[in-house]
Amino acid sequence: MAAAAPAGEAVGAQRLAGRTALVTGALGGIGLPIAERFAAEGCAVILADLADHDDPAATAALGRAGKNARYLRLDITSQADWQEAATKIGEGGGTLHILVNNAGIATTGAIAGVPLEDWRRTMTVNCEGAFLGVQTLIALLAAGARASGSWSSVINLSSILGIVGYADSAAYSASKGAIRAFSKAAAVEFARSGDRIPVNALHPGFVRTPMTVKGAAEMAGGDALLDSLAAATPMGRLAEVHEIAAAAAFLASDDSSFMTGAELVIDGGWTAQ
Repeated sequence: MAAAAPAGEAVGAQRLAGRTALVTGALGGIGLPIAERFAAEGCAVILADLADHDDPAATAALGRAGKNARYLRLDITSQADWQEAATKIGEGGGTLHILVNNAGIATTGAIAGVPLEDWRRTMTVNCEGAFLGVQTLIALLAAGARASGSWSSVINLSSILGIVGYADSAAYSASKGAIRAFSKAAAVEFARSGDRIPVNALHPGFVRTPMTVKGAAEMAGGDALLDSLAAATPMGRLAEVHEIAAAAAFLASDDSSFMTGAELVIDGGWTAQ
């Protein structure tokens, strides 16, 4: 089955006009296409990643995201970095309307051979990073909702491997399962507190990104593994990054206004089997 048209060819109304979003892990993978899609829908976007401000990757990403984008160096595992980010965003009365916790790492390997430090690093980046982001930015997101007279939005990138198991991916699966549960708990908490911050989890299937290709190369079979994953997907292919970006834009917009604690699965039918 052919892939859908790239996001730039499918964007309609400016659903995110007047809003500001922070996207972590925004220099590549799924993060940059999400930032691009948000910008195309009228959003001011803060691209956050580990590179320095003068890094060519940051410059290139800003060029792709457009004039309403800016870059913020952010180590999502650092509470101090998150607090500094909140201060910078809030300067001059600035607010935030959308947080996309996208940054993550993939650890592969059989359980018996995964070093404890790799397990802990995966949990720190994939789970603790999202927790710190939500915890630190609650006040800004709530203020953004009040200022807009609408809702703010938190989108946590989980995975279908947070729903179903797959051999040699226990650390990654555990971390994404934690994101799935964290999103639900935060959603209920914020709904009951009246903070007007829906929290939803996005569960991509196997997507053709550098991380996916690298992870496959580290596992038995290499390129043949990607082909087998595509063949095992009912739609017969891997997802393209713009398809995940489109789903994120939906969750960030008022089109999803009655959704919180939801799991939006974009997997070509993998978990339907």
